[in-house]
Amino acid sequence: MRRPHHVTAVTTAFVTALVTGVTALAVGPSASAAPSAPPAAPSSAAPSECAPTGPGVTEYCGELAGARYRVQVPDDWNGTLVLFSHGHYPSEFFAGFPVPHLLGNQELSEDMLTDHGYAVAASLFQGEGLDFTVPTAVADQSRLLDWFSGHVAEPERTLTYGQSMGAVTALKHAETEPERIDGVLTVGGALDWVGHLDAILDVNAATRALLTDGTDAQGNPIELVESADGEASRDALVAALAAAQETPEGRARIALIASLGTVSGWYWMNEPEPRTLEDRARGQAQWLIGAYTLGLGPAARDDLEAKLGGNPSSTDLDHLRARLARSGAAPEVVAAYARAGLDLRADLATLEDVEPIEADPDARAAMVAHRPEGTTPSPVLTLHTTGDGGAPPSAERSFAQRVREVGDPGRFRSLYVERGAHLSVSLAEELVALRTLERRIDTGRWPSLAPRTLNRAADSLGPEYRATFEVVTLKTFDHAPAFTRFVPPRAPRPSW
Repeated sequence: MRRPHHVTAVTTAFVTALVTGVTALAVGPSASAAPSAPPAAPSSAAPSECAPTGPGVTEYCGELAGARYRVQVPDDWNGTLVLFSHGHYPSEFFAGFPVPHLLGNQELSEDMLTDHGYAVAASLFQGEGLDFTVPTAVADQSRLLDWFSGHVAEPERTLTYGQSMGAVTALKHAETEPERIDGVLTVGGALDWVGHLDAILDVNAATRALLTDGTDAQGNPIELVESADGEASRDALVAALAAAQETPEGRARIALIASLGTVSGWYWMNEPEPRTLEDRARGQAQWLIGAYTLGLGPAARDDLEAKLGGNPSSTDLDHLRARLARSGAAPEVVAAYARAGLDLRADLATLEDVEPIEADPDARAAMVAHRPEGTTPSPVLTLHTTGDGGAPPSAERSFAQRVREVGDPGRFRSLYVERGAHLSVSLAEELVALRTLERRIDTGRWPSLAPRTLNRAADSLGPEYRATFEVVTLKTFDHAPAFTRFVPPRAPRPSW
């Protein structure tokens, strides 16, 4: 496979920024080369060839209504267009760095897809792809689909493909324009971004209540929404989590806080799932800092609140005993509290006494307007690692329930890969999932989803398809196919 020469630098820049933000917890090699700018994008909507990609593929780039796009079309195009939506890129990680403009789940995905005859396209979305792109993303992708049809060709089939929070866009686009979209694939998807942000606010509120005195380094109140100084509030929560992981008492409370979001302790892709209470809590601390406090915490919410006209999220810390039981983490939390000599009932009572945060009704309505509803006008296949703590796979379970209520359950299936980290699926697992979705579209029936069958299909692609990128270490590793049977816990705060 070709290696995309113009994507490597921007992806490295992103990961470097991310690792810099969580240096105290996730130490990996730094990027040695300075990032280069992506290819210049013309301001008009007319097609313009970008830098050469190698023989057999034509790449276009441009701008539509302020959103840059990239498109690759192989000479042997099979008629299927894969329309990719990237995940959440917080602006605070990107001081001076360009956003990765990927066309698939990892750098090598675009080569893999075009090698197999697929055309691939992706809008970077408004605002250069930073922060919360969901409010404009469906419109941006729809314009790109219009452009492709008018300047390249009308696709015989169009699949939307969403990564992380981009899954919201992929699903919503299929529901908004059902006559244009034939199927949906997601990897590591949040699916219900309204409920996901509610659960994260619960996590932040619990961190403040159990691990801090309620003030930041300047002695000002830690504010979780509509904050006067989101950076100071964020930093106070990060410092509290970093300190807590070093003591048995702190690790017990981290386990409880993580259970509110069904956050796993499997942070590192290339290590086995942690078995000890200490190792699991340290992994959970890394998720809570990197994803839920730096990525989606008080400072990051400023952008969302500005776009929606207020705070769209609420807390719900009532009935926590039942919620802990539903999370599947109760035995671990009880054991951690017993080892630390802490009173779990007292901490649950402390959380239940926390003053609730209420959502602004108009802001929440604006957020809900961009939420997928589960109507499944076309087949949907989700792919998720079992150890993902950034966008936990519990989202699939709540979405499946929603599909049973308002959609067609026969059009929805989920696949799981037994691996830690977020988005850490191999090229083979990605391609097998895509082909599985196409079989469902072609025949009206799902092919065998047995892990043995899927792993055999992935293995048959060859060793070069084992490439799996890990964002913390900045490296691509070989991983054998690891499809598995898995039943995730229920999502903590489904918004439907």
